[in-house]
Amino acid sequence: MATYDSAPPSRPPPPASAQDLSDAEFAELDALLAAIPEPLEPLDAVMLDGFIAGVLVQPELIDAERWLPYVFDAGGHRWGESEPGPEQVRARELIGRRQAAMNRSLAEFGGFDPLILEPDDTVEAEAPDEPPLDPITRAVLPWVAGFEFAASILPGLYALDDDAVATTLTRLYRFLPAEGEDEEATAALLAKERPLTTLDAAIEELIVCVAELYDLTAPSRYQVETVRRAAPKVGRNDPCPCGSGRKYKVCHGAGAAPP
Repeated sequence: MATYDSAPPSRPPPPASAQDLSDAEFAELDALLAAIPEPLEPLDAVMLDGFIAGVLVQPELIDAERWLPYVFDAGGHRWGESEPGPEQVRARELIGRRQAAMNRSLAEFGGFDPLILEPDDTVEAEAPDEPPLDPITRAVLPWVAGFEFAASILPGLYALDDDAVATTLTRLYRFLPAEGEDEEATAALLAKERPLTTLDAAIEELIVCVAELYDLTAPSRYQVETVRRAAPKVGRNDPCPCGSGRKYKVCHGAGAAPP
């Protein structure tokens, strides 16, 4: 994993508890997830990384308890009893740190370092009648699949009526298997107009797409509701709205706290 040499000058370096995961901690998290007992079906560390990005680009802030169950089981079933064991506590800690670090990196640097593993040399067809995936797609697909899974269970992103969001999602989902003639045609057009001939180029495209989605949804995600008054504000020295002819401060406003 790449690390930044310094924090932005406006902020001190984050404390150790808020720092991104090390390679050893990513491996530890992957092992914790893999050890979750059947019949639960947890994500692996790579899919989880894409899943977290899919949570962060939603047009609303999502409480962790809404999406964490889907990390530990694709069906959203709970892992363990009401009292979390040490393995779950540790997994939650690592996941929380990764989410915070990715969010901070997107907000401050406009990018992040995704967890993408180099594909092995074994090339197998996904189905008997389908050709094997190229090495670049095999490397990036699990991460994008994790992102797409988050977007499918948190539909706020898909509900946006925004052409820019739709276009960026199309670019990101080019790494997923095409379903139907329309998606195949779109994938072919992207391959022609935006060829990605190296894994580094594909990862850069992934980062750019997520950063664009993060920026496009930020206004909705951090929108502050404005409180509107039902009636115009009355000053303490103004005539009381009741029509008594007295000042508000000695009439109906006598017991009200000064504004």
